[in-house]
Amino acid sequence: MDRTTTEWKLSLNTRATLLAVLLLIVGLGLWEGLDRAPVLGGGEELSEYELLMGGADETARVPPPSAILERAWVELSNPFYDAGPNDKGIGIQLGYSLYRVLTGYLMAAVIAIPVGFLIGMSPLMYRALNPYIQVLRPISPLAWMPLALFIIRDAEASAIFVIFICSIWPMLLNTAFGVAGVRRDWVNVARTHELSPLKTAFKVILPAAAPTILTGMRISIGIAWLVIVAAEMLVGGTGIGYFVWNEWNNLDLTSVIFAILVIGVVGMLLDLALSSVARLVTYQE
Repeated sequence: MDRTTTEWKLSLNTRATLLAVLLLIVGLGLWEGLDRAPVLGGGEELSEYELLMGGADETARVPPPSAILERAWVELSNPFYDAGPNDKGIGIQLGYSLYRVLTGYLMAAVIAIPVGFLIGMSPLMYRALNPYIQVLRPISPLAWMPLALFIIRDAEASAIFVIFICSIWPMLLNTAFGVAGVRRDWVNVARTHELSPLKTAFKVILPAAAPTILTGMRISIGIAWLVIVAAEMLVGGTGIGYFVWNEWNNLDLTSVIFAILVIGVVGMLLDLALSSVARLVTYQE
């Protein structure tokens, strides 16, 4: 029975991979084949936007996959070049973005996890802090950017603050939920063995709540990566978000689409890294 189940899983995974590859090939083929000039109404005057986008040129179109692959080869062959403030390689831009994301994310974790423990273990603190959490949590992280720029007066630090403020809530709430959901029997056993509150937190509550805490951390890293792209479009200077906006201003759609794909791949890798940690912790449990 176990062998049959394993064979079925392998067969399912193989078929899923083949189907995914087939869908990719078909999608790229259709994109490449249907990549034609837009049909414009005869005699109609082009708008300013259409003129900027090359609407007057019969060959103007969204770049095909082949052009994006060529641009990817060029960009990835030398990702760390630095030719000035507005001309840096994709690797340098990603480095700036990852630095901001990880800095704000770790700052949020340092605060959210202990406070989440406190809220989860103390009904008094939960009732006292819950109104503030419910008011602040729905606020869009980008809404904090003007205030951060005014108070901090530094674009780099303001972007990190935005990452901090968007990362803190999923981690805090999931930590509080995981801690509050620990079985009371386990806590009572720890008290029976006269463990201190600190030892109880580390030896009993933390291992039991770890999967829920890691789920909150996965949600936070996904939100942080989404927000940093938008924040860098606002503050400019460096980062993958600035790279996208700068290439759009240069009307280079090939680079824009390439950067979008890079953003998706890096976001997937960040999620995979945390999901691997979550599986490891769950396995050890």
